[in-house]
Amino acid sequence: MTQRRPTIHDVAARAGVSVATVSKAMNGRYGVATETADRVLRAVAELGYESSLIASSMRSRRTGVIGVLVADFEPFSAEVLKGVGEALRDSRYDLLAYTGSRGDDDGWERRSLSRLSGTLIDGAIMVTPTVVNVSTEVPLVAVDPHAGPADLPIVECDSFGGAREATRYLIELGHRRIGYIAGRADLRSSIARDAGYRRALADAGIPFDPAYVGAGRYQESTAREVAIDMLSTADRPTAIFAANDISALAILQVAADLGLEVPRDLSIVGFDDIPEATRHAPALTTVRQPMGRLGAEAAGMLLALLRGEEPEVTHLRLPTKLIPRATTAPPATTTRPSSVIRSSSGGRAAAR
Repeated sequence: MTQRRPTIHDVAARAGVSVATVSKAMNGRYGVATETADRVLRAVAELGYESSLIASSMRSRRTGVIGVLVADFEPFSAEVLKGVGEALRDSRYDLLAYTGSRGDDDGWERRSLSRLSGTLIDGAIMVTPTVVNVSTEVPLVAVDPHAGPADLPIVECDSFGGAREATRYLIELGHRRIGYIAGRADLRSSIARDAGYRRALADAGIPFDPAYVGAGRYQESTAREVAIDMLSTADRPTAIFAANDISALAILQVAADLGLEVPRDLSIVGFDDIPEATRHAPALTTVRQPMGRLGAEAAGMLLALLRGEEPEVTHLRLPTKLIPRATTAPPATTTRPSSVIRSSSGGRAAAR
């Protein structure tokens, strides 16, 4: 009598797990604890199931590499990368930093993950992704993600609290005309910082004025254009809060070009506390978010997922801290710009 060939159901029964768990273990997918996977592989070997599925497939498909996907290699993502690297220093994983070709459309993460997952990386951390619901066989963690619903672990900072503190600080200095240069409208951080700015104004009884708000999208060139328009009016703001330090540093340059002295004529507050914030003269007042820790916490979550465990926390919000430096002061008695104002016809004219 011919002996019946073992099936996946026999393996599941021998290992004491579900058929789905056997399939995951045999195909090297995440979500299976190492001890469970070893038990499955032992059952495979004992039953002679190797003839159908290679018992070592799970191990052979592991790359030992964690990918970090970033939109651009700019100061914020660089600091996050440093945090990830530090967290992986004592692990068995190497780090791959990757940025995909975005063009003008969102969703570049999907294309990047399809190229990397399963063959080059075992898991990924996505920094400021435009999408968070991505179909992939490797575990994912998002840092400062898109504003939409997410079904994966998230690490972010308290953008609302940081923006509220920054704006309140300017109000306490005596400023009432406070501009705001926002970030990317699709990111949770930008929406929260906008809300924090508005809340601080409301708490102080200062009406919100849309003329003092512009979208810099976290980009230097865009923030510069917005700042030129905002500061080239007779009734310009006496202070500006920018949603990130790159935008704030662009405002500093615009102020210099317009003949405005910081902080005498204009106070500026940024957000992030990137290394460039202290290298500039004057040093930038900013809201410090723990960028390195964002990366380290994301790496910790991902390592737990790779072990087949659930992270202790799946949505982590880290605190921020206002760092006063040399770009903020009480408003001067006169606020008329010294070089350029907007004429009544909408153009620009030299101030006299």
